[in-house]
This record gives sequence, C-alpha cells and structure tokens, in this order.
Amino acid sequence: MKKLFASVSLCLAMSCTAFAASSRADLQGRIDEAKSVLDEIMSAQDSTIPSNILQHATCVGVVPGLKKGAFVFGGQYGQGIVTCRTGHGWSAPVFIRMAGGSWGLQIGAQSTDLILIAVNKQGFQDLLKSKFKIGADAAAAAGPVGRNGQAATDWKLNAELLTYSRSKGLFAGISLDGTVVSQNTDDTQTYYGHEYDFNQVLTGTVDVPVGAVPFVKDVAHNFVMAKRGE
Repeated sequence: MKKLFASVSLCLAMSCTAFAASSRADLQGRIDEAKSVLDEIMSAQDSTIPSNILQHATCVGVVPGLKKGAFVFGGQYGQGIVTCRTGHGWSAPVFIRMAGGSWGLQIGAQSTDLILIAVNKQGFQDLLKSKFKIGADAAAAAGPVGRNGQAATDWKLNAELLTYSRSKGLFAGISLDGTVVSQNTDDTQTYYGHEYDFNQVLTGTVDVPVGAVPFVKDVAHNFVMAKRGE
C-alpha cells in the first residue's frame, strides 16, 4: 500500500511539474545541479564516460533527477539542459523537457540522473529540432561505461545519441527509446529574458550567461581532457 501511494503521488507530482512555471532562480539551480551531476560522474574513475566517446561529442545534455513512476501506466518526466560544440567553443545551454510513457503491469517510483551524448552530425541536427523522439527521430544506444569502454565501437556505426543514467549511485547506459525530447521554450525565455530557439542558442550566436559559464566550462574541460587522452 505504501508503494502504491508513493507511486500515485509521484505520478501526480510529475503532472504538476510538467505545467509549473519556473523562476530564473529555479533555472539557475537546475544549471548548477547539472554541473554537479556531471562533476560527480566524470570523477568516478572506472565508472564514467569513456574518453573516446567524449572526443566525438557534438552535444552534451544533463537531466538531473528525472522522475519515473508507474501504476499500470508508466510515465517519466524530467527537465535539464543541453550545450553543443561550435566552431568557437561550447554553446550557451538551452532548457529541455524529456517525457515518455509505457503500458504494462508495473508499479514503482524512482529518480535518476540522465546524460545524453550526441556523437555525430546527425545527432547534432536532431537536437536542434524543436522536438524529437529517441529511437525514432534519433537512433540511440545505451552508452558504454568506464575507461575500458573504449573497446566498444559499435556506437560509431549505429548511434546518434548515447544515453546514460545514474540511480542509487550506479552509473550505466540506458535505453530511452520512445522518450520525447523538446525545448522548454518558456524556461529558455525566462532565463535569457528573450525568446530564442534551439538553433540560435546551440550554434553559438547567443552569449553564455554568467550563471551558465561554470557548466559550459566544465563540459569544455572534459572534452579537452578526452582529446588529450587524460
């Protein structure tokens, strides 16, 4: 009964969160949390993203605390940020939503951190769309983990996006097929004080706001270290 109550409560909370307005302070907190998630995962030594994947990264997305709940119908909802590599560094971040659902005899609730890595040009183009579905509009694969994950090369041929999750301290690749990713236009406008779309921000035509500099620098630092093989 407790699990049932918790699951139903989470599903209701997910519905409320999907339509709740965010303040600029809320959005800054989301950026700061995304940086913390990335820092913790990249410092996990043998349980991190292989450097040969980071070398090919064209975009990096972080969704802290994606909520998943199920009571016969399953659902998940989360919000995060994405930055992409441009000709002069990494772009200012845009705010995204991730939402999906499933059907089956299921019950439960959990929260997990997600990381999305676009690894080729097509992945970059998909992230610039206003909305896309993982597995349909963008070929995705659960990303290999760890320094020894460098031996896994299938993703170079088959995937546009590599997907990872961290739940209860464990970091691993995850399948997110069917999950829809879209720009959170309201949050983007609130944070920047202007209405920008994916293309404007992620191609580097918008300056990185002061509050987002630490996150963008963090991504750039890990990219450079991967290039150097460190």
